[in-house]
Amino acid sequence: MLAGIGLGVGIPFVQGSAGSSSTGSLLRSRLPLPEPFTLPFRVPPVLRPRRSDEHADFYDIDQTVADAAIIPGVRTPIWGYQGMFPGPTIESRRGRAAMVTHTNRLPVPTVVHLHGGRTPHDSDGYPTDFVYPVDRSFMDEHAGAGGMHGSVMMGDTSDGERVYSYPLEQRAAMLWYHDHRMDFTGPAVWRGLAGMHIVRDETEDALGLPSGERELPLMITDRSFAADGSLLYPNVDPTLLVKPGVTDAFIAGVLGDVMLVNGTPWPQARVARASYRLRVLNACNARRLDLRLEARPAPQLVQIGTDGGLLASPIAHDHFELAPAQRLDALVDFSGYPPGTTVTLLNDFGDGNMSQIMRFMVEDREAEPYAIPDTLSTVEPLLARDAVARRTFRFRSGDVDHRKGWLIDGRPFRPNDIAAAVELGTVEVWRLVADFHHPVHIHLNPFQVLSRGIGGPGPFDAGWKDTIDLRPSEEAEIAIRFDGYRGKYVFHCHNLEHEDMAMMANFTTR
Repeated sequence: MLAGIGLGVGIPFVQGSAGSSSTGSLLRSRLPLPEPFTLPFRVPPVLRPRRSDEHADFYDIDQTVADAAIIPGVRTPIWGYQGMFPGPTIESRRGRAAMVTHTNRLPVPTVVHLHGGRTPHDSDGYPTDFVYPVDRSFMDEHAGAGGMHGSVMMGDTSDGERVYSYPLEQRAAMLWYHDHRMDFTGPAVWRGLAGMHIVRDETEDALGLPSGERELPLMITDRSFAADGSLLYPNVDPTLLVKPGVTDAFIAGVLGDVMLVNGTPWPQARVARASYRLRVLNACNARRLDLRLEARPAPQLVQIGTDGGLLASPIAHDHFELAPAQRLDALVDFSGYPPGTTVTLLNDFGDGNMSQIMRFMVEDREAEPYAIPDTLSTVEPLLARDAVARRTFRFRSGDVDHRKGWLIDGRPFRPNDIAAAVELGTVEVWRLVADFHHPVHIHLNPFQVLSRGIGGPGPFDAGWKDTIDLRPSEEAEIAIRFDGYRGKYVFHCHNLEHEDMAMMANFTTR
């Protein structure tokens, strides 16, 4: 039935082997792909600050064109933070500011958003707060007027570099940073502009969670490759300067056919007979994941955290659904497996090799298994009765400048349109209504899921979230306490092709 709905409005809809999976179309690679589990797992390097003082750490990141070794035997041109994909990981302490200077050595403007960050508006990465290239010759040669949304109202732009200030007055959590330029987020992230930012605090420290080599960050992405090893993406404008969007077959979203973990196709990690902490990020443009561990007996994913940090108490799952931009913080116990056992992380929303993500090989090394406490943190519930306002937003397909696109309440994104003006310090309840899959992300403040349809929250909705996975023909209610900073922020679908084709809106805090 769902596939029929998609065809009726001219939007491709993909169904996975385990039920509805992702809204999007598969883009097939044009070169031989590596066998799964033949390449070693790697962890992105941690970026060291250029300097530190009493209150802050200062970082420098260059956004550059570079070559990466992703598919064996070929080189892949990327756009990378520090010339890497993923970019380097930043580790911070709660309440200690991170001051990150980004220098744009790419041929196009960029914007950096710290996803999950509680950030002042001038450092949040508003979509038109462009950092123009150091060398603008390519841009001057190819840029022209127009675009899907008509004339672009420029924001707080800068030339060459920009200092992003992150106070990080927030709970410990796994955040991530990525490009957020209006109309062109999808291809920029696809080319490599994404990295992880982990915030730690004393509450997390007191739990004694697995750390060091037993804490594994997993940035999961899907990509497709051209015959020469370059990244394949169906953008309308190869310059990524003038005309946004993808070709008609991929308007619903772009799904790759190579599963990458930290930039490596289907890697294998060697683990001790011990408990591990997996920090999982779905950084795909459009692909949803249904994670499950396969072994005999199958280990559980014991969830201890989500987008906004630790849960109140652990939750054991046999599988876990993760939409684009969502995170899962989970413990896995490998201590009961004999050396040589393989444990495969599967994606039950995928077919063929896309049903597999990575493999763990249990070695003849041991450590004490971790005793999971019954209480992890304090999560204050937000109550619907405390809301000072209720709003409804509808996420649907529609026409945008004479072609298929994606709308909120029937309107495409315009930088000067304000969908909601909220008062700082208040709680609001937002009702979100979807036609297809829409992972809805709200900037500035995390939220709690109150309900789905006529029921309560779903099995994967616990804790503080910054992205909710809306399913086809579903509505959900969320509660948000707006606090922190005044200014203009956005909320949008984190299917990046939907975002680029106008499924975004503004709200202001005052």
